[in-house]
Amino acid sequence: MPTAILLALAAAALYGASDFLGGLLSRRSHYALVGLVGQSAAAIGGLAAALAVSARPDMGAIGWGIGAGVGGAVGTLALYRGLSRGRMNVAGPLSAVGAAGLPIPVDLLSGGEFTSLAVVGVGLAIPGIWLVAAQPGRGGGGGVVEGLLAGLGFAALFVCLDRAGDTAGLWPVAASQLSAVAVLAAFVLAGRRGATFALAGRRGTGRTGEVEQPAGAAPVPWAAVWPGVLGVCSTVLYALSTRGATLAVSAVITSLYPAFTVALAALVLRERTSLAHAAGLLLCAASVGAFAAG
Repeated sequence: MPTAILLALAAAALYGASDFLGGLLSRRSHYALVGLVGQSAAAIGGLAAALAVSARPDMGAIGWGIGAGVGGAVGTLALYRGLSRGRMNVAGPLSAVGAAGLPIPVDLLSGGEFTSLAVVGVGLAIPGIWLVAAQPGRGGGGGVVEGLLAGLGFAALFVCLDRAGDTAGLWPVAASQLSAVAVLAAFVLAGRRGATFALAGRRGTGRTGEVEQPAGAAPVPWAAVWPGVLGVCSTVLYALSTRGATLAVSAVITSLYPAFTVALAALVLRERTSLAHAAGLLLCAASVGAFAAG
């Protein structure tokens, strides 16, 4: 269990760094293009990792991997859209809490068991994630749809990778990355035909207030390769963590990724940490301690 917790915590750190870089790039380029370039790099990395591990592909596990990729693609599109519109104060917390909370009933219905300390860890993590990700004073009340979609997508990613098991090695991870590329590529191609990319059903605006343009009209953000590399590394670490811990524990700890995004923003962008952020970080740290002790 301690090793699994460390793997999930490392996955959270890399997911947080990936979101930080992806968020910065989404301020300058269309969020769908940022997602597609990053996911393409992640697919190459996932395929290389699967080939490096001695295991045979299993069609059932590959199917779960494809489902995980679809969920991850939806989550990425929704979260990047929320960030590009300046609505992370709503979309970010909802995505993280949804990704952490939804696998818990799935785990319980599947016969998963919780120690008393694990229950304490979950109880500390959910409000901690919310406080860390919340950014008061920005964006108003929008971004709810993006946050809900992102949370559902990331929860599907976590659940499906857990259900894939470990007999197929890292092939489910490779399948998830490749299927996510297909979803994102279809989304971008739709934009080249004049689609508005309105996940919420209407056109959005960027941080500068300009009307959002189709992805086909924007330059390719090649720097988005780096969020993709971090993303696939974190997905591999999460998949490995599920082999030594329950779905709920791995998903909740991995969903602490906003804490690392906030920390990077404070270090790199010199963003001030509010009292709410500080309290959230303490709750997140306490939740990890509870999981480790349990």
